[in-house]
Amino acid sequence: MNPKKSLGQNFLNNTNLLSKIVDNGKISKEDIILEIGPGSGNLTNELLKKKPKKLIVVEKDDNLSEFLYDRFGGQIKIINKDILTCYKDFNFDEPLKVFGNLPYNISTKILTSFIKIENLNKKFKKFIFIFQKEVADRIIAEENTKNYGRLSIITSWKLNSKKLLDIDPKFFYPKPKVWSSLISLTPKITIENLKNAKHLEHITNIFFNQRRKMIRKPMRQLFSNYEKVAKNLNLDLNLRPQNLPIKKYIEICKFYEN
Repeated sequence: MNPKKSLGQNFLNNTNLLSKIVDNGKISKEDIILEIGPGSGNLTNELLKKKPKKLIVVEKDDNLSEFLYDRFGGQIKIINKDILTCYKDFNFDEPLKVFGNLPYNISTKILTSFIKIENLNKKFKKFIFIFQKEVADRIIAEENTKNYGRLSIITSWKLNSKKLLDIDPKFFYPKPKVWSSLISLTPKITIENLKNAKHLEHITNIFFNQRRKMIRKPMRQLFSNYEKVAKNLNLDLNLRPQNLPIKKYIEICKFYEN
């Protein structure tokens, strides 16, 4: 199968690497697995070797869906849709483990879409995703680092993240120009409840649009009485966005919602 650039397709083709990816999921025979963007089915094949209870794959490409059916037949359930239109539809008696070599152009949109799902920890056990390395570094970044920003905060609200390994471009076909990273994301059992995840996106967008400026400016944009709000939240308005810990952004969001 020829990968389609328009869909951001880069197929993994190294058996040892594929085996490592699957091993990080610690799959048992009781697990229900969801794979996003299986492509030519190389990772799918490794997943099947673990004999999960059920394996569902979501593949947008019509030709690839037919190819996967020819290759695996009834061993897998194939959903020929865009994951961004059906990510909410997976409801089983037990939470799923999700794998995906995500297309670079929509990887963050896929991640944030899952994050917005209510009761995330009751529907999913773990996500094992491949991102562009630059994106992965932003996901796992901590405060007071250059990569810390919107994606770090939104992800950490609901998920514990860990980089497992970096992946050389030579392991893909066609070979991308950048390195990739394998990330493990585990839903937190308890989270701070927000009325709407879009509010956190809105607030972090305002703060990090001018990440080198002091937080006085974004606070003024969000609150007419921003100095009083800052005092209530014990915020130093001379700090910069990357200096605030995640819990402070959650507090700001809660105040904004109320």
